[in-house]
Amino acid sequence: MSMQTTDPIADLLTRIRNAKMVGKTEVRVPSSKLKKVVAEQLAKNGYLTKVAIENAKPRDILVVTINDPSENSTIHEITRVSKPGRRVYVAAADIPKVKSGRGLVLVSTSKGVMTGQEAVKNKLGGELLLKVY
Repeated sequence: MSMQTTDPIADLLTRIRNAKMVGKTEVRVPSSKLKKVVAEQLAKNGYLTKVAIENAKPRDILVVTINDPSENSTIHEITRVSKPGRRVYVAAADIPKVKSGRGLVLVSTSKGVMTGQEAVKNKLGGELLLKVY
């Protein structure tokens, strides 16, 4: 059984959004390097609690813990900006702020996936991946 999607980041975000809506605290998705990096950036910035990889056949599984059972989720809204049908690229000076700086935007740059603040500090533009607050 093949679980191939055309947009793996959108699949990850949709699974997180759906799990949050029904009160689940953990999501298990097929792993990829890009999904792992995106999830780790969200965890580093406090939007996810924990990210782990489980070895499995034929593909590893990315286990994303959204929040602890005793806490509420810190994610209010999470949306994909750049899509396979319409890529959105920005220069370092044009990287948007989400909710007056309370939110976060992830940018795929030539130096890897980083937050909008890090990209501005390093003067790097790139593809806008997602917005979260």
